[in-house]
Amino acid sequence: MAALRIAGVRKSFGRSEVVRGVDLAIESGEFVVVLGPSGCGKSTLLRMIAGLEEITAGEIAIDELVVNGLEPRARGCAMVFQNYALYPHMTVAQNIGYALKVAGIPREERLRRVAEIARVVGLEDFLDRRPSQLSGGQRQRVAMGRAMIRSPKVFLFDEPLSNLDAKLRVQMRIEIRKLHNRLGTTSIFVTHDQIEAMTLADRLVVMNDGVIEQVGTPEEVYRTPATRFVAGFVGAPAMNLLEGEATGVDEICVADLRWRVAANALRAGQSLHVGVRPEHCVVAEDGSRENVFTVETDFREELGAARLLHGKVGAADFVVQVEGGEGGLRLGAHRMRVSPTAIHLFDAITGRRIGPTGASTR
Repeated sequence: MAALRIAGVRKSFGRSEVVRGVDLAIESGEFVVVLGPSGCGKSTLLRMIAGLEEITAGEIAIDELVVNGLEPRARGCAMVFQNYALYPHMTVAQNIGYALKVAGIPREERLRRVAEIARVVGLEDFLDRRPSQLSGGQRQRVAMGRAMIRSPKVFLFDEPLSNLDAKLRVQMRIEIRKLHNRLGTTSIFVTHDQIEAMTLADRLVVMNDGVIEQVGTPEEVYRTPATRFVAGFVGAPAMNLLEGEATGVDEICVADLRWRVAANALRAGQSLHVGVRPEHCVVAEDGSRENVFTVETDFREELGAARLLHGKVGAADFVVQVEGGEGGLRLGAHRMRVSPTAIHLFDAITGRRIGPTGASTR
């Protein structure tokens, strides 16, 4: 296991800067997931840790040893790629044991360790097959086994489940997490899939446009997003975001409605983005008018246990999540209520959260 420190790391390709001053400390044995949209710099950051990309500026240290100038093989990292990167002419056993062969490990020792790793990743019955004879999930297990046999200090996963179908992705992410729990090796997993991120991570790192927007546990990032970007990116379905304005220290105006909010640091006239998660909307069944609004719904998604109603609040798109089944709400106009403590506020100019956050931000 190894601790990892990233300080002021930047990466430019010509005049284009794709990683813009990243600072991050990862503890020994942590499973950290870097989440962000395509092109945000997350895979480039991973490749710089591995030594596959040169660092334009900044410093990366593994176990307090600065590795900027070290070759990839000397850094103690093992990388699992999206496309598996297996040798097609080799068997499963040969692929897993290739690094040991190159290192000059005696054949008997090599076979013993290959068999041991194959048992861990569930491939003991496939050692004589070639990659073309395997399913996508089995190929990914081979790639993981090949990384594991090197006993690395750090595992690096670059969107390893992207080529798998939905059911297999669920199965593989469970296996990856169980494997981490068993081995305890420091792991960094890059993905654009927030469900993968939420289910795998000890800590979540949300990146956007080359910078870190927020670092925290999955629960912290979900419950108290630090920026408007995080609020809109993390969550399925996404958080509803409306334009609003502060009318007092704990009151806002949104879609011509006055809502009371938990925040008490607002300035009258302050422009806001107002966030409401779909699952935090409840039917306003009594005569109360506090924080009540009307959603005009015109489309629904059936999810089994839940139903998503898509519509408008004023002129803005809005989604409500309600209970599914025959007794659930149908399409049409519905009076809904949101609790003051369930409303997220972001400054319209800076995009930053107004009020406490549950984690560090950039």
